[in-house]
Amino acid sequence: MNCRKSNEEELVKLKIKNEELKMEDGMSKENIIQNKSYDFALRIIKLNQMMVNDQKEYVLSKQILKSGTSVGANVEEAIGGQSRKDFRAKIFIAYKEARETHYWLRLLRDSSLISKKLANSLLKSAKN
Repeated sequence: MNCRKSNEEELVKLKIKNEELKMEDGMSKENIIQNKSYDFALRIIKLNQMMVNDQKEYVLSKQILKSGTSVGANVEEAIGGQSRKDFRAKIFIAYKEARETHYWLRLLRDSSLISKKLANSLLKSAKN
């Protein structure tokens, strides 16, 4: 147990040092997946607000809110993963959440709860 704690502490120290080095030399790279999933989550939140406020739709709007914002949350968890295995597991969860969101968007579009234009725009974002 003590050895495990020591390894975890060492990992945290390495991550902190890595972040400090990035700040010093300005080599911090933009994470496209992180940014796109965050922007997508913001769009999903706005969709949820529109559906609740304008249509008084609470069930499906909650489903898409959960899956659509979970994509970015799992990407963030993957970035902070403790191992490659942990990273892969979290990224795969993000992928599954994106597929679920894709399903809900198609359902909302095909049931005419949201416009085809809005749905297709969000679907395009979900695929990219």
